[in-house]
Amino acid sequence: MDRFIDVAPGVRLWTEDLASSSPDPGEPILLVMGAASSGLIWPDELVAQLAERHRVIRYDHRDTGRSTAAFADQPYGVTDLAADAIAVLDAFDIPRAHVVGMSLGGTLVQLMLLDHPERCISATVFCTGALPVPGAPELPGPDPALLRMWGELDDERDREGELEWRVQHWRLLNGTGTTFDADEFRALEERVIEHAGHHEPVIAHAQMSLDGFNRGAELAAVEVPTLVIEAPEDPVYPPPHAGHLARALGSGRLVRIPGMGHAINRTVVSPLAAAILTQTSAAATSA
Repeated sequence: MDRFIDVAPGVRLWTEDLASSSPDPGEPILLVMGAASSGLIWPDELVAQLAERHRVIRYDHRDTGRSTAAFADQPYGVTDLAADAIAVLDAFDIPRAHVVGMSLGGTLVQLMLLDHPERCISATVFCTGALPVPGAPELPGPDPALLRMWGELDDERDREGELEWRVQHWRLLNGTGTTFDADEFRALEERVIEHAGHHEPVIAHAQMSLDGFNRGAELAAVEVPTLVIEAPEDPVYPPPHAGHLARALGSGRLVRIPGMGHAINRTVVSPLAAAILTQTSAAATSA
């Protein structure tokens, strides 16, 4: 079931609430996607596997999918997107949930762990890096080929040109550790475009404020059980980003999904679901 929720004056988010097929489901899972990405980037197959044990909620960030294109009139920052995730839980009257974040979503989950640990039963993050600590040594940055593509993000393209650009972007994000299926990602982006009702790229998240972002030193105090999944072929946050984040967290645990890049393709859906469900089960048992 989908519905819209208000998170700020004039700002509405599209959400989708999927009931669990289990007669005795665990606490809900909130899925927090990455930058410039609709909640539909979470593959239906992954959502279905998680819903075998949990109620699952996914949503569109501001300026993505069917949510309000807010940035031009109401500029916001990364902390506002983290607050939106809490607002989604509030709208569904969910006091506590397992939270799962990919890429920027992993950043938002870290902010949730720092500011609202009481709302998080467990956390799973992947394809992300630790909140920064000013003055700390820099870890490897994104692949230069990706940086070049990101420089083309707001170039003018017709629908077909935008589709082709997005598929090539996914090709780079996928990495070389698993087979890349261009048809799979073209179908995904066709669905995303249909969902949004337009093919214009999302540039707002590249422009938002990063105030309140440099809080990496606080991660050591996190007590919420947190799983960090290493994607060894990730061209955005390559190793050792995942290991660094796991060590920075007070309760971090690291697992690796062989061959995974910065994309949830069919070959990694089942191992990713298994890792998340192992984490939620362990947290429920220890609670």
